[in-house]
Amino acid sequence: QVQLVEPGGGSVQAGGSLRLSCAASGNIYSIPLMGWYREAPGKERELVADINSGGSIRYADSAKGRFTISGDNGLYTMTLQMNSLKPEDTGTYYCNAHTLINTYGLSAPRFLEVWGRGTPVTVSS
Repeated sequence: QVQLVEPGGGSVQAGGSLRLSCAASGNIYSIPLMGWYREAPGKERELVADINSGGSIRYADSAKGRFTISGDNGLYTMTLQMNSLKPEDTGTYYCNAHTLINTYGLSAPRFLEVWGRGTPVTVSS
């Protein structure tokens, strides 16, 4: 019903930059919240940054001052600009969306949390 496409990612040397993007499509009524999560090898998935439809933003401490999250078009598109990358930023980055699904008036819009497939980011020292 909802798809998240995540172009971007790749490999860079420490100090470099990468830009991740996420585009949502499908039977969407609205998107109250979107975010990026990172899963490093051997570690649990953790929040990197998120943004809500009101424009409020949260960053993980590790991302503050280096990463910038932004959303457009009612959060149907979202980007994460990552600067001054460090080897510890390496991992698979997942787009996450809290969506309300359109029921076309049959009932109230229904909540659905959606994950993208993930895009790998490798930062070498």
